[in-house]
Amino acid sequence: MKPRLIEKYQKEVVPALMQKFGYKNPFQVPRIKKIVINMGVGVGAQEPKFVEEAQASLTQIAGQKAVVTKAKKAISNFKIREGSTVGCMVTLRNVRMYEFLDRLVNVALPRIRDFKGLPPNSFDNEGNYTFGLSEQAIFPEIDQDKITKAQGMDITINLTKTQKDVAYELLKQMGVPLREKEKKAQNQ
Repeated sequence: MKPRLIEKYQKEVVPALMQKFGYKNPFQVPRIKKIVINMGVGVGAQEPKFVEEAQASLTQIAGQKAVVTKAKKAISNFKIREGSTVGCMVTLRNVRMYEFLDRLVNVALPRIRDFKGLPPNSFDNEGNYTFGLSEQAIFPEIDQDKITKAQGMDITINLTKTQKDVAYELLKQMGVPLREKEKKAQNQ
């Protein structure tokens, strides 16, 4: 069975973006390539138990086994040695990516208290969108009683190379709750 967001992308988003930006071919319309979820565990070098918990919760959230990340170089101020464990990450593609995005938009983000939308200025020059969440407890897969330490995460939505305004419109059409862009003052 196809995820809802794949059908929405094909039937609604592609025609809307083709009309708005003047694309002649549906293959010119940008699409989501992958979603990367990263949890940095600051005390991971000293307490391996926290890394294991973060890895287990990230695996539950993503539906795919999380990979432990190691430090590439030593940073003495943070008491990190080269090769020590610093976090975990997972890369989602295809069906799992769309299912995760659907759960994130429709279940997890509405559970955030006083949520007013994601910031519209977190796009890089390639059109990729990155935002952070302060804790993993907003996902219904996580059992609140088993959490010993609240852990935040960074989520990167990687798009095919495009401009920021096209990427903004694509995510908006897909249902991602982005705040409206602020208009700059004309007369200063």
